[in-house]
Amino acid sequence: MQLQFLGTSGGVPTRTRNVSAVALRLDSGKRWYLVDCGEATQHRLLRTSLSLVKLEAILITHQHGDHCYGLPGLLASASMAGRTQPLTIVGPQAIGDFLDAVQATTGLHLSFPLVFVDVETLDGPLELADFSVDCAALSHGVACYAYAFSERHVERKLDRQRLQALGVEPGPLWGRLQQGEDVELADGTRLASAEVLLAGRRPRKVVIGGDNATPARLARLCERADVLVHEATYTEVVVARLGTDNRHSTAARIAAFAQAQGVPHLLLTHFSPRYVYARDAAVSIGDVEREARGHYAGHLALADDFDVYSLSREGVLGQPCTGRKASRYAALQDTRHNDEQGAP
Repeated sequence: MQLQFLGTSGGVPTRTRNVSAVALRLDSGKRWYLVDCGEATQHRLLRTSLSLVKLEAILITHQHGDHCYGLPGLLASASMAGRTQPLTIVGPQAIGDFLDAVQATTGLHLSFPLVFVDVETLDGPLELADFSVDCAALSHGVACYAYAFSERHVERKLDRQRLQALGVEPGPLWGRLQQGEDVELADGTRLASAEVLLAGRRPRKVVIGGDNATPARLARLCERADVLVHEATYTEVVVARLGTDNRHSTAARIAAFAQAQGVPHLLLTHFSPRYVYARDAAVSIGDVEREARGHYAGHLALADDFDVYSLSREGVLGQPCTGRKASRYAALQDTRHNDEQGAP
């Protein structure tokens, strides 16, 4: 399973980060899912292998612009790319209203139907092609949600010893049994696939949250989760200076929650533009990491645009597959100014 970050800035884009968007897909196949779609997400996609024709669903956490302003352009581009299959969009009703207004006022005509799912009306998990998606309401200024993606189809191995004991030699029947199909043997005996399939591994689970001032709202979703992706807009020092958290989380709060919950992997994102890579900046992205590490002993990482993280079948998260972060840090660490100082 792969997570690719397309935007990791909160509020507004910076020279090096775009606003919120993260792609999720399984290890094989080209089908993928998008959580949030900040302005210019479609531009970020041009630098990836992700195809708008293969996009299975878009899940929007809430209607603030840095999470949804990219939708009209992305949908228009998907139409221009020749997409014809329906596209599922999940989010609060305000997202459906937003898309209706855009289509009505800008003449946006799509070559494919939109299937809108109001997350506020779901009374159970939403079954998508590859994932069962559960949701939880968060604490923000508007209706905001987190999504938990659990694998639907976990591969199971054949019990070769049992098959050979039954006299079933390797061949086409093995393939059909592997796919969960019951078969008829040469002597007329029916053999159920469940009889010869070993127990499967535990399904992987990834939780991706929207803006959220109360991490405890994620407790149910994070049960048995392998990875939590969550905003760390501020550090406690900056919140104290501002006198408000603007209904966002701090690195300390989400890290302490993940530690208490026992989540093995924590990926932080949605950083205030005030946090930069410059060594002599008044506030540095390193401040966010240091604060989080003071409260969390698991595998911690601060996401950067275009980072790709792979989650193994055993639930182990690897290092990001990109050289962008190291090269950018080297280029910026000696800068003498912070042009984004004072950003929200």
